[in-house]
Amino acid sequence: MPGLSLSKLANLFTAFELENLTGLSVLHAAELAGAHVPPFSPDLPALLVDVSDVGTARAVLLNNYPLEHPVRVQGADGAVRDLFLAEWGDADSGSVFLPPRERGHAFETFQEIIAYLRAPDGCPWDRKQTHQSLRQHLIEEAYEVIDAIDATDPSKLAEEFGDLLLQIFLHAQIGYETGEYRLADVVKGINDKIIRRHPHVFGEVTVDGEGQVLTNWEAIKKQEREQNGEQEKGILDGVPKALPALHLAQEYQERAARVGFDWPEVGGVLEKISEEIGEIQRAENMDELTDELGDLFFVLVNLARWKKIDAEAALQAANRKFKRRFGHIEKRARELGRALPEMSLDEMDALWDEAKGLGL
Repeated sequence: MPGLSLSKLANLFTAFELENLTGLSVLHAAELAGAHVPPFSPDLPALLVDVSDVGTARAVLLNNYPLEHPVRVQGADGAVRDLFLAEWGDADSGSVFLPPRERGHAFETFQEIIAYLRAPDGCPWDRKQTHQSLRQHLIEEAYEVIDAIDATDPSKLAEEFGDLLLQIFLHAQIGYETGEYRLADVVKGINDKIIRRHPHVFGEVTVDGEGQVLTNWEAIKKQEREQNGEQEKGILDGVPKALPALHLAQEYQERAARVGFDWPEVGGVLEKISEEIGEIQRAENMDELTDELGDLFFVLVNLARWKKIDAEAALQAANRKFKRRFGHIEKRARELGRALPEMSLDEMDALWDEAKGLGL
């Protein structure tokens, strides 16, 4: 590392009164150049040496530390000042000591907790879990994340991401115990894949917009399969079949469109919708009706794709709207002393319109 002589570090240890430390991350500030997150654990104290660009260093640190986090700075004059991260400015360039955050902010700390849960003296429930037994939990946690996104609730979203992360760490620990892989292997694999599939960011490739990025992505995936000796797969084979039907349909259509299998303009989609409605009207039995309804759903998803709308999210929003408005009908019926089965459709429609007028 540049500028990290033992004598300099010894002087900084004395200046910052660093005694009886059980761990310490030491980094020359030059290592932050071009970084977006701190390359050290917030659960450990850290020492940054020779910070000349305080603005850049602080911007990187804020990814893991709050503005009110304390720092101890040694300026060019050798004087040491205690500040908060929010107060650290260019006038305080030099070396800086960051005390650790409250334990529990680092991935390594969480990994240790999960390993403990799975240990012989850990939790009986966690110890008995397998990839298969956790399958439904993983699906449910992913849907709870989606619910939090749709509710635009940041605190709930952070909580649900934590629950989803728990599932990932549990699967990784099980993989380690069975000799399949380690969490570090999981991280290394996705790290390499993301870099490999973004040559326009991490390499010399030039792209012209999002469409070319997706085209390149598919070409790189095809090349990877060939290099791994995998059998040639169809473009749609990599889409998880367990996806919800609307999501699956949209993903199929988006992948097919990347290779040019698409209407040249949205008018073709609208004409197809009319065609499918006609075929529904002409259906003569339940099998035909089921088939034609499926075709209509599929082409409606295609319209959503053309309009840059997430079909699954759109239907979920419609479901929530229906639930709110029907709930209003139930509430008003109770207030009127009426039972829903006794109300006419016109009466319920009036309450539905009332709910719409209230913005429900």
